[in-house]
Amino acid sequence: MAAKFLAPQIQDNPTGWGPCDVPDQFKDMPYQPFSKGDRLGKVSDWTGATYQDRRYAIKYQSTFGSMQQYAYYHEEDESTFQHVYKTNVPKPLYQRGRYMRNQRNLKNQRNQKGQQMQVLGKGNKRDFGFQNNKNWQKQQYQRNRWNRGGHPPIKNRDASVTVRPEWKVIEEMDFPRLSKLSLPNVDDPKDLYLCGSLEYYDKAYDRVTVKNEKKLTRINRIFHKVTTTDDPVIRQLTKTEDSNVYATDAILSTIMCCSRSSNSWDVVVQKIAGKLFFDKRDDSEFDLLTVSETSSEPPQEEGNSLNSPRNLSLEATFINHNFSQQVLRNDGNRYKFEHDNPFLDEDEEDEVAPVGYRYRKWCLGNDINLVARTEHDSVQSAPNNEIQFINIKALNEWDSKFSGGVDWRQKLDTQRGAVLANELKNNACKLAKWTVQAILAGSDQIKFGYVSRVNVRDSTKHMILGTQQFRPMEFANQINLSMDNAWGILRCIIDICMKLPDGKYLIMKDPNKAMIRLYDIPDNTFESDEEEAEKQAEPENKHEIVD
Repeated sequence: MAAKFLAPQIQDNPTGWGPCDVPDQFKDMPYQPFSKGDRLGKVSDWTGATYQDRRYAIKYQSTFGSMQQYAYYHEEDESTFQHVYKTNVPKPLYQRGRYMRNQRNLKNQRNQKGQQMQVLGKGNKRDFGFQNNKNWQKQQYQRNRWNRGGHPPIKNRDASVTVRPEWKVIEEMDFPRLSKLSLPNVDDPKDLYLCGSLEYYDKAYDRVTVKNEKKLTRINRIFHKVTTTDDPVIRQLTKTEDSNVYATDAILSTIMCCSRSSNSWDVVVQKIAGKLFFDKRDDSEFDLLTVSETSSEPPQEEGNSLNSPRNLSLEATFINHNFSQQVLRNDGNRYKFEHDNPFLDEDEEDEVAPVGYRYRKWCLGNDINLVARTEHDSVQSAPNNEIQFINIKALNEWDSKFSGGVDWRQKLDTQRGAVLANELKNNACKLAKWTVQAILAGSDQIKFGYVSRVNVRDSTKHMILGTQQFRPMEFANQINLSMDNAWGILRCIIDICMKLPDGKYLIMKDPNKAMIRLYDIPDNTFESDEEEAEKQAEPENKHEIVD
């Protein structure tokens, strides 16, 4: 039987081509435009977020943009619809914390059970000895540190001096406010008095490397750290100069870099006949160098520990003194200033470290004239045979595990910049003060020595691993030290003290807050019994002489 063929209905379009009307099954259906260049093969995407990768986001995109013809819309008004019951009702804050603590406790219990199972299964073939694996133990230690917040809690620092009840707080200056101060365009200083002598730097130490290290030797020389009011030259200058502020470079650098400090320190301010004298206390640790002061994990061991903050400061000061003398030629050839060392006794000429003192005067505006004693450590000959004054300082490594994890013996020769950057992070205040002292003295170069312990458990034996030198102003720019801000901080403190009546005051850095305080203290504070006895005896002696 032959198959039947039903001819389809053909619509004749006399005016063009294509159908004349829409079939019944396609009536009232929206038309979506398309292009022949569009790619086909995309799956049905009801959310629009299937292809979140940018590389495929526009792969199947239509030429006509996004299509909204088949989007679903609510036609009914749902504004009156409300949820009668919600399963995810938020809990109050006190229940959330308890829930998180319970979850954390359960997690710790599971970890402890897992460790016990590993110990019990030590004889099993599947036990890999994780308890004895150093890498596993190190990972556990790092994980525990992370759970504690990354760092052990930092202990409260002690104040440099105990605040007495009778002291009155005059002013509080926080570091964010001090860091915004600025005193630009300070004129170059004028040299008033040059004294002392300097030995020449031994350039052989510029060739010291980790592979060619040198032992740090002990050199017994006396270092005079005379405060402002005990300086005979400053006493003489108070009579001949029209200045009204007197200080030393160490005191000025501490005040000018105070916004970088973390440890507590104090400076005594005496106002006598309208003149300011910035002094250090006789029994203070002002001249001791700090170690890892600005580190995220500063040393916190107590007692007679090798790495206690005080013992580390003593070690750093010992290293700095010996290094600054070891790198000198010591061949009898010295560069001498016009006048002799004012602190030198006749019987200790060979025992005193050679230092060049430069007394300078700055005009800070508003009738404020500053006189300060600055220091040079050595001199060297430049390629054009000019004399360059240099300051010599030493950076010391006490334990690479606690100083940022940078091992000097591995990275000093190849990655010296990383070593210096780590020191700038851990000792930002100390490096800034050294730089300010070199700038105040007008030194041409500042030399840094890298000194490390021979053994991390022995603080008496050290090796010199290398040296590095910078121009002070260039190094200040590298460490983001603004001299305009430093002068602004000093000028602000001077202005505050100038408004006070004659008397004795104390500037102290708060041990645990980023601020300094100015106290009004009695005139006999910090004076020894001998000084008080002398003052009490002075009228009697005068009376006896008059009679």
